[in-house]
Amino acid sequence: MGLYAVRTGFFKTSVATGDGREQVTGFQMAGELLGMDGLGHDRHACEAIALEDSQVCVIPSERMEELSQEFVGLQKQLLKIMSREILRENSVMLLLGSMKADERLAAFLLNLAKRLQARGFSSSSVVLRMKREEIGSYLGLKLETISRAFSKLQEDGLLEVDQRSIEIRDPAGLQRLINGANC
Repeated sequence: MGLYAVRTGFFKTSVATGDGREQVTGFQMAGELLGMDGLGHDRHACEAIALEDSQVCVIPSERMEELSQEFVGLQKQLLKIMSREILRENSVMLLLGSMKADERLAAFLLNLAKRLQARGFSSSSVVLRMKREEIGSYLGLKLETISRAFSKLQEDGLLEVDQRSIEIRDPAGLQRLINGANC
């Protein structure tokens, strides 16, 4: 049991539903952690699957506890990471409950672009590592609905879509679309 720091690559986390379907619970990239779901119960609830060649650094629970007692800064950093994860989970819950399909997709793409930009990548050019079905599962939408949402955002001039390559043409327009959902 432990945490897994993503060094390179891209992962999806998912759980199996009662009827055997896969429910995508998140997408993690280099610089993010996997496995926080197992800290409280010594059992991981999610399965993590690499979406491309990836590397992780394993941090065993016992070692993490020792290090966080030795280094107060590490304990504070872990608490910050957990807090960000809770906030992310809350925003996903709001997204699923209150937004239309194109608004959900806009929020997802802006969040992904922001996370990539924080790692030194472009904030406007995004290569999706996940399939549209996986995005749909994460956002609580069917594949057809995701495809229509991509088309609508492209028709509205907000995105340029070429297979898995997405060019965000109007980030402010995407944000306005999302903000309109929160009114």
